[in-house]
Amino acid sequence: MFNNNNKTILVTGCAGFIGSNFVPYFIDKYEYYNIVNLDLLTYAGNLENLTEVEENPRYKFIKGDICNRELVEFIFNEYDIQGVIHFAAESHVDNSIENPGVFVETNVNGTFTLLDVAQKYWMQKPFTYKEKYNNCRFHHISTDEVYGTLTEDPKDLFTEETPYAPNSPYSASKASSDMIVRSYQETYGLNTVITNCSNNYGPKQHDEKLIPTIIRKCLASEPIPIYGDGKNIRDWLYVLDHCKGIDLVYHTGKEANVYNIGGRNERTNLQIVDAITSILDEKVPRKDSKSYKELITFVEDRAGHDRRYAIDATKLENELGWRADETFYTGIVKTVDWYLEKYGVNNG
Repeated sequence: MFNNNNKTILVTGCAGFIGSNFVPYFIDKYEYYNIVNLDLLTYAGNLENLTEVEENPRYKFIKGDICNRELVEFIFNEYDIQGVIHFAAESHVDNSIENPGVFVETNVNGTFTLLDVAQKYWMQKPFTYKEKYNNCRFHHISTDEVYGTLTEDPKDLFTEETPYAPNSPYSASKASSDMIVRSYQETYGLNTVITNCSNNYGPKQHDEKLIPTIIRKCLASEPIPIYGDGKNIRDWLYVLDHCKGIDLVYHTGKEANVYNIGGRNERTNLQIVDAITSILDEKVPRKDSKSYKELITFVEDRAGHDRRYAIDATKLENELGWRADETFYTGIVKTVDWYLEKYGVNNG
């Protein structure tokens, strides 16, 4: 059982990519927190991502659905939850096009359930916290995709004031969940913060995502599928830099505020492929001496594929002093090395 002198927080979706990087970082940094991880272990969640904390006495895994109100209420009561960091989400855009209902259920209804249970557990009435729970906070992890798409003008960036204009069922479900968080802040005075991040990359990302796919396809000498003309632009953020930003906002962000977390690393998909294939050409050259770049194959574009995302992280940098530690190059080399080890490839 947990040390009762510690504060116990509920962190949802920790078996996924970002959560599984966040928990080891957070539990190692703060000795006075217990963490309960609620995760349904859908296809994107993998407990192998959390082997480094599974024996930690301050960590507890519970398999379950954030939409299951009875379970969420049990967790709050059993573990006296005094904070929530909410990662759990369906997040793969292609899957949201095929099966949008699952995204609405998890991202909208699941977020509502967590908010409503937290509000009722922590608060006596609107705008009045129970004495013991005065500093309890609900931190909602969102995405830059809620803002829609940008022009190709480099000065055109997403800020915290950018109007929402989601273009996929995934981003619409995340925008909806952001609005529900906002409503609990405005209607009930629940202490909330929201962070909207750009594309993350790094260790433990699901194999279906762009960067792991490029690495896998190269190592298997299979065609590397690139949507459309490959010129869609994303702002890439190393996952541990994102985790440090979440930590900062959870502890020091202003209540009722939104903070954008971005890496200032805009790259087209073609530039991403070029960087990875160049690293692999050097680290694990092909037996036929050809470049991995020859595997690039263009495929039909995704429906509703946003052209460009880029985040202006000035607010987070100026108000809370956050800075990304990794450049895209240092981050992508670390990422490739991690996947080579995962796939059992002798690296140099």
